[in-house]
Amino acid sequence: MHPIRRQRLQWVALIVVAASIAAALMAYMLGQNASYFYAPSQIVAGEAPIGVNIRAGGMVVEGSVDRSMDSLEVSFIVTDGLENLQVTYSGILPDLFAEGEAAIAAGKLDSKQILQATQVLAKHDENYMPPEVADTISEAYQRKQQHQPEPQEALQ
Repeated sequence: MHPIRRQRLQWVALIVVAASIAAALMAYMLGQNASYFYAPSQIVAGEAPIGVNIRAGGMVVEGSVDRSMDSLEVSFIVTDGLENLQVTYSGILPDLFAEGEAAIAAGKLDSKQILQATQVLAKHDENYMPPEVADTISEAYQRKQQHQPEPQEALQ
């Protein structure tokens, strides 16, 4: 093989190897930073991984917000209509965060199935609900309707 042709082949091989390594590293980093959404019923069923960044959301249960008196620690419960999920967060909650409203919490699930949130997102106006939460609540409502027994017809 001619020396110039061999040198070109080596450069092409080096570029292919470098591009493959770069693509593999990018895919790995994207996988590490991905934050998948889980409904409270999926988390209670054990579908969500423990110790991995996830997002969970639903409606904040009325009367469930418990604020610490001496720190920024807040604990609350979100529901999808089927199951409840306990969330703890240390920080300032968004201004629009309220009981009975939609919220999404991002963080890691601990072994007691409590979401240790690092971020809490709330809706931005009274007509908006995050798409993930709306879909989750809709699916939970449909599942609940399927599992309810049919009312018996009155005897004649």
